[in-house]
Amino acid sequence: MSAPPNDGYGQYPGQQQPQQQQFEQPGHPDASQPDAASAAAHGKKKKRGYAAQAFEVGSGANATVGGQIPGVGQQYGMPPVQQQQPAAYGGYPQPDLQQPAAAAPGYQYSQGYPAPQAGGQHTAQPQQGTYGGYPGPDQGYAPPVQPGAGGVAGITQGMGGMQLGGQPQQQQQQQPMGAQAQRAGPLNHLYPTDLMNQPFSVAELELPPPPIVLPPNTSVTPSPDANCPPRYVRSTLNAVPTTNSLLKKSKLPFALVIQPYGALHDGEDPIPVVQDQVISRCRRCRTYINPFVTFLDHGHRWRCNMCNLSNDVPQAFDWDAASQQTADRWQRHELNHSVVEFVAPQEYMVRPPQPLVYLFLFDVSYAAVSNGLLATSARTILDSLNRIPNADRRTRLGFLAVDASLHYFSIPKDEDENAETNMLVVSDLDEPFLPVPHDLLVPLTESRQSIEKFLQRLPEMFQNNQSNGSCMGSALRAGHKLISALGGKIVVLTASLPNMGAGKLEMREDKKLLGTSKEGGLLQTGNSFYKSFAVECSKNQVSIDMFLFSSQYQDVASLSNLPRYTGGQTWFYPGWHASRPEDALKFASELSDYLSSEIGLEAVLRVRATTGLRMNTFYGNFFNRSSDLCAFPAFPRDQCYVVEVAIDENINKNFVCLQAAVLHTTCNGERRIRVLTLALPTTTNLSDVYASADQCAITTYFSHKAVERTLSSGLEAARDALQAKLTDLLQTFKKELAGGSMGGGLQFPANLRGLPVLFLGLIKNVGLRKSTQIPSDIRSAALCFLSTLPVPLLMRYIYPRLYSLHDMPDSAGMPDAETGQIVLPPPVNLSSERFAPYGLYLIDDGQTQFLWVGRDAVPQLIADVFGVEDRTQVQVGKGRIPELEGDFNERVRAVIQKSRDHRSLGVGSITVPHLYIVREDGEPSLKLWAQTLLVEDRADQGVSAAQWLGVLRERILAWGRRPVARMRLEPWQEKGPAGGRQDGRCPSTMALSGKPFEVRQERKS
Repeated sequence: MSAPPNDGYGQYPGQQQPQQQQFEQPGHPDASQPDAASAAAHGKKKKRGYAAQAFEVGSGANATVGGQIPGVGQQYGMPPVQQQQPAAYGGYPQPDLQQPAAAAPGYQYSQGYPAPQAGGQHTAQPQQGTYGGYPGPDQGYAPPVQPGAGGVAGITQGMGGMQLGGQPQQQQQQQPMGAQAQRAGPLNHLYPTDLMNQPFSVAELELPPPPIVLPPNTSVTPSPDANCPPRYVRSTLNAVPTTNSLLKKSKLPFALVIQPYGALHDGEDPIPVVQDQVISRCRRCRTYINPFVTFLDHGHRWRCNMCNLSNDVPQAFDWDAASQQTADRWQRHELNHSVVEFVAPQEYMVRPPQPLVYLFLFDVSYAAVSNGLLATSARTILDSLNRIPNADRRTRLGFLAVDASLHYFSIPKDEDENAETNMLVVSDLDEPFLPVPHDLLVPLTESRQSIEKFLQRLPEMFQNNQSNGSCMGSALRAGHKLISALGGKIVVLTASLPNMGAGKLEMREDKKLLGTSKEGGLLQTGNSFYKSFAVECSKNQVSIDMFLFSSQYQDVASLSNLPRYTGGQTWFYPGWHASRPEDALKFASELSDYLSSEIGLEAVLRVRATTGLRMNTFYGNFFNRSSDLCAFPAFPRDQCYVVEVAIDENINKNFVCLQAAVLHTTCNGERRIRVLTLALPTTTNLSDVYASADQCAITTYFSHKAVERTLSSGLEAARDALQAKLTDLLQTFKKELAGGSMGGGLQFPANLRGLPVLFLGLIKNVGLRKSTQIPSDIRSAALCFLSTLPVPLLMRYIYPRLYSLHDMPDSAGMPDAETGQIVLPPPVNLSSERFAPYGLYLIDDGQTQFLWVGRDAVPQLIADVFGVEDRTQVQVGKGRIPELEGDFNERVRAVIQKSRDHRSLGVGSITVPHLYIVREDGEPSLKLWAQTLLVEDRADQGVSAAQWLGVLRERILAWGRRPVARMRLEPWQEKGPAGGRQDGRCPSTMALSGKPFEVRQERKS
């Protein structure tokens, strides 16, 4: 029996979709189907109901999956289903089935983000306002009564002083009231929520961080861009404790997550540039003038907002040199924009700006030739020559081939028409020397034709090479000697384990060690050469990027030290082979985008802050040249950095400022300083601290901490530390802010509701997960991502996005009418409970995509998406969706492509994720791999989200039953994977295995 047509993919027969509703609104079960004429009159295309057809081939139990509507479908012979339905789309309730569409409960928004619903109840509620994207007090939980506030009236009055959506308050005057200015309203309110009864929704990760509520008139101009937006700098706390004791009491970290660039190219992320070279800085602390300074003495002096010193305003500050006339000071970029770039004058240069230099180290051993790496990389560089930045015509390229010997290439200039590129072989690996003094590093402009001829011939030169040797360490030394006078990038493209000369590595992989306490040793460097050499490179402004392609053990743990200390990155392509189009296209696209990126050269990063604050620890890929200076031979645009902030003195101001400055040379030879200034309010109230905490920034901070812990003490210690810190936060909230009682649930603030699931995702990430199946190279590459990815990509890597495609709304996969951007379906929580057996789903962690085809997917769905008649004909594994004529195929491809779009997330990235097609009844190993991304499920020695919350709750209750006992919950500084326990057993392991864990007694002095 064929199902009658309907007007929506995955909608049930009889459903109609009002144009103004975001989700499908059910119609009456006896509603008649619109005929073809009426459908055409409404301008809608006829579509097939995949879900309706699925019930004809699915079993009776399937009827309860996916939110089937009572009554609907019984006319097709399906069994009746229960009235109570699971919440749709990650915790958002379905529209009330008994109400007409016009009376369906509303969905509130703040700055374009959905407000999380408390629970998943069907009861209709009046629309409530949201505060900064978080639920209002009447949406399931009540805020605590503030001292001196008269119940709801006091809360309402307090809300008057808050701005919505995370934007700084707008100033009405140009002159601030100074440090004694009084805040007009309270900071963010604390809304406790029960993690057990009000489940986390993935949509909450899309919310902006809690608003930064500054006192009135804190900036000298009313510019909406006066405070730094979160895409560039995020603070773990958007309300700063005034004392270190309050910060320690909160157990929350105070750190900045800094991402100075929002795109790979300036044109995609324009920032105001101050061209006149008039740079006003504080004489004492060297802070750059910014929107939060104070002008004194009729505007002739300005007071530093960091150290309070008065400074003279430069004479040229109010002068426009281009037009030779007086300029309006209040229009200057540095007083209106928190993110600004200065063109630096001569005194900011130790030497003339260096040119952009790329030295390519090609692996030409048998492994690299046979898998097509040499030919593919040479062809990609050839095709990308026009994309390499060369506006100043000073960019230089060099090439070095590596097997058991070093092969230099002397490339002539184009003006010498008869000259040929010469290959010079050096076999001395202990002391490699430069065979000729010149022509090894040539200007791209002057030798363009010779470079093209060389790249075309390069694969042929080594096509019969049978050597399995790789002296990559010696080649790195030779490359450093070649470009150290100028500085620049060494780009390593290799498919072999360095097994000769300097930096020789051994085969260390042992499957017996995987999943044991000794596994951590495999993640540490196998040869001290790589760290010491990287530090030497950093001193000479040489940065190294690694592109690794071995199908066998390559010791990523050792090789990744080179990018880690030189501001580079490690890209790993396990099992790569050019004969697979998907592999070749992915690498070619990523290498081409990498070469086109407008990196900074000979850069340094320094962060300054208000007196009383100190930059304590730095995390990321760079070398710490001094206590507060991070050195980058090349500054990439697709990484972020974490800076831990310490409170050394009590703060007596009602807001503090932090300023990051990146001094660098652009690809075009211009010395510039990018300055980012962030202002945060201060508080003496612990509830303000918790209410203003940013769960995504906190997770990023602990991601970097976990990587550091893994490399120093092992995987078990890192996982234990994460669980212990989360327990510490929950216990502190219970004791200090929840009155010491949780009832039957697990209390935590609404703005931190996703933190337990994010920590679970981090523990289950391939970089940290307890498993005997993860090769150390795969794990090491994942650790590189965990310590470098910008926040939006890191959140996706820790907690991937899951989209239901077979029943996505009509607007999904289509351009938005206002923005022109492709609309994505609502994200769904990562649980197999969300999967219908007839469904089609996309799982995306930013590095890999899985298209999941249910075991009962109807033939029409398969035909529309894949162009085959039966799902058994769908080719599983690495692949892509064929381009077919049809609305639904086009929309599915658009969703997959849009999910890859890092630009819409406000970050730069060269990564093009592989797409793996997975059939539920297909290849078991592929299915299991995809299922490991379902964070909320139990898999591979990991617990489910419900079990995880249960374990946390039991630990809190066990702690509460022994008030004299104190558990050791600060393991970041402790040694050993057992967290210092005398019995050597891990508390978290015992708790997760269901055994009662012990509380270690410590006497109070």
